[in-house]
Amino acid sequence: MPAALTIKLDSLSFSDEQFYQLCLANRELRFERNSQGDLVIMSPTGGETSNRNGILILRLGLWAEMDGTGIFFDSSGGFRLPNGADRSPDAAWLKRERWESLTPEQQQRFVPLCPDFVVELRSPSDDLKPLREKMQEYQENGAQLGWLIDRQTRTVEIYRPGQAVEVLENPESLSGEAILPEFVLELAPIW
Repeated sequence: MPAALTIKLDSLSFSDEQFYQLCLANRELRFERNSQGDLVIMSPTGGETSNRNGILILRLGLWAEMDGTGIFFDSSGGFRLPNGADRSPDAAWLKRERWESLTPEQQQRFVPLCPDFVVELRSPSDDLKPLREKMQEYQENGAQLGWLIDRQTRTVEIYRPGQAVEVLENPESLSGEAILPEFVLELAPIW
């Protein structure tokens, strides 16, 4: 079963409000919208991937709470990117001042910003090509650091602005670098 189904809408389109209402009316489904306005319906993950993503969120969340310079989001958080896409990374972090610049209404809906940091955790049913395209999209829309974690091959692709993608083979840990100072993700529980 594919991880995502893309429905090309061609001449049909959803306004931002209609897309938001579609998501609210179908909370059991996970939707994204690409920059062309096509609807992407995401498959739920299996238990093992969900568990690993939960570990990732927990570690990022504990660091974010201690650090205090930003806030973190789980995979159900939606972001409206500058290119018009609506995306939900598996984990994300946003600088606090960017979050606080939003109105209360903007904070209640899909966040109209690209996160500063994003993570995508590949599920067994995910194809790499769309995930890589999504990571490039985050980078092109302002993400300062991105990790694509592939448990199947035990590789991590690191995305940074203006740099070639760095590929790590079976790393023991990942560093949040200057974006997430002192954040280190140990990968043993993720693998």
